[in-house]
Amino acid sequence: MEFTQSEKDQIKQLRTRYPDARSLTLPIMWMLQKREGYISDEAVYLIAEELAIPPIWVEEVRSWYTMFSTEKEGKYVLEICNNISCAMLGSQEIIDYISEKLNIKVGETTADGMFTLKTAECLGSCGTGPMMQVGDNYYEILDKAKVDQILEDLRKGKEHEQQPQEFPEYK
Repeated sequence: MEFTQSEKDQIKQLRTRYPDARSLTLPIMWMLQKREGYISDEAVYLIAEELAIPPIWVEEVRSWYTMFSTEKEGKYVLEICNNISCAMLGSQEIIDYISEKLNIKVGETTADGMFTLKTAECLGSCGTGPMMQVGDNYYEILDKAKVDQILEDLRKGKEHEQQPQEFPEYK
């Protein structure tokens, strides 16, 4: 594994903003995850070598932050919030429904490599749960019909634009 010339140029630019090499760990991890889909053990050593730091420092970052994957994931990573607010609004039902519909458990990827199902501790959309994040998009106030439509659209390569959500009236 090597950095591309474009990545080398980006790292050079980042070094002007982050004089402490350790501070480059996160941006470089993002760069490689975007390209590879995850941060492999090989990537950990490549980053450590580039920054002249011990590989364990890179591994600590990789294992601390949940947004970095250690295995290849599906084209679409479905992250369903399961914190207390979303849980009270039915997130477990949504997780179970997606799991059954896609025939995968949390942490698994569909056989076609299209979807990975994950949970997240909090995605900061407590008033519009249950919700899920796919890439940079939030899908809020989920129910089974919405989930069906989202999955169908994603299979067709159509990602929804984020729309302002009206808060539901809870009784």
